[in-house]
Amino acid sequence: MRWEAGRAEIDQALEQGRLTRVAPNRNIADQYLAAARAHLTSARLLKEDPNGTFTLVYDAARKALAAILVNQGLRASSRGGHVAVSDAVNSQLGSVLSSLMRDFAWMRQLRNATEYPDAGVKVADGDDVNDAISMATSLIDAAERVLDQMSPY
Repeated sequence: MRWEAGRAEIDQALEQGRLTRVAPNRNIADQYLAAARAHLTSARLLKEDPNGTFTLVYDAARKALAAILVNQGLRASSRGGHVAVSDAVNSQLGSVLSSLMRDFAWMRQLRNATEYPDAGVKVADGDDVNDAISMATSLIDAAERVLDQMSPY
């Protein structure tokens, strides 16, 4: 059965070179999810460095989304980057993961502000880390649930 939700957006991202096709690989998807969970375990131990910890938690959430894509045989290109990962999953699953995708968008924006600080722009703090850990945990759980439901692209 072919996955239809978001097909036009995925096709466009492939045409634009923001996504590339790879062999669908459940094993790699599971490895991404295991790495994401390990990142969260590490993040819970790193209370002294909220900036670095937030980036680690963000990476856990991003890997959960990347797991969904690689399971389908899709991967973000260097041209598409993290935005392509988010856009691709949102186009296919945004209707069922809308709040989690909003959470990821918040994490991505705050991660960028933290990595590339600007005067007067908020960077991640301890409260943000705690919120992000909860959000990333939910996103990883959701990614695990959808892997068996989505066919290769």
